[in-house]
Amino acid sequence: MELNQIIRSIQSKQSEISSVYFVGCGGSKADLYPGFYFLRKNAKKLIAGHFTANEFNYDTPAAVGEHSIVITCSLGGTTPETVKATGLAKSLGAHTIAVTHDPQSPLTKDADYVVTHGFHESYSAKVSKPTKVLTLAVEILNAFEGYDAYDHFIEGVGKIYDVIDEATELLLPQAKQFGEAYKDAPVIYVMGSGATAEVAYSFSICLLLEMQWINSSSFNSGEFFHGPFEIVEKDKPFLLLMSEGSTRPMDSRALEFLNRFDAKTTVIDAKDFALLNYIAEDVVDYFNPILIEGVLRIFAEQLAIARNHPLSKRRYMWKLSY
Repeated sequence: MELNQIIRSIQSKQSEISSVYFVGCGGSKADLYPGFYFLRKNAKKLIAGHFTANEFNYDTPAAVGEHSIVITCSLGGTTPETVKATGLAKSLGAHTIAVTHDPQSPLTKDADYVVTHGFHESYSAKVSKPTKVLTLAVEILNAFEGYDAYDHFIEGVGKIYDVIDEATELLLPQAKQFGEAYKDAPVIYVMGSGATAEVAYSFSICLLLEMQWINSSSFNSGEFFHGPFEIVEKDKPFLLLMSEGSTRPMDSRALEFLNRFDAKTTVIDAKDFALLNYIAEDVVDYFNPILIEGVLRIFAEQLAIARNHPLSKRRYMWKLSY
């Protein structure tokens, strides 16, 4: 079933939807953020919530019910907390949508609708998940409130995967430089803003902490001058994700400060890939995280190669009961 058909099906059963919740863990939680961000910014009546799964399970919003849509997300569909959240949402009468790479996974058991996505086929396929979640959010708003930029958004979805695949072909030299320059870094700070904020979060907690065992912290560029900037000094390692659109001034202000004190800064900038040449200005904010997450993967891979530490290597995950 196409994404717009899923939302129309829900609408045929429930003409009034008052809340939408995005629920997942780790990287999947971060991949839900652009959809949440879109509704938070554009919805005039719909309540939007974004939860790590066990917080949703233990501290469930009172509004979850028959007038809610709950979108749960897990790459392999086996994350226990998210599987439980899907069942909980279903038991409360919510319309449940599971987003996963495996349509037969446990996540789908209590889902009214299942959205499957790619991952292994290409760099762009790795961001199929957040793109489809974002599209669900757009379809929800368009169905229940209307969205004037709907056609521009759908046109953008048709272009963004090619933009990512073309960009990654050009980035290998820069990614290799990043790997060599940061391979011995004791800590790497990651920063972004707007819809891209949780791309910084996921790169920090998943690619660096989980997959490389490198100490890391992430923060919104808008929060940089409210605490984190005090640790800036010469050669302190930073990775700055710069967006096109509404929140770019915050990223630019942070970059100016990092350069002022000679921090060791790598910038991934949506402007470098001419994003506005492909995506309409009134929807470009929401495509920043898709593009930047897509190209960031090659930086993680080159860091892993330089450190001789495969991205698949774990200390605890898949090895211990916890």
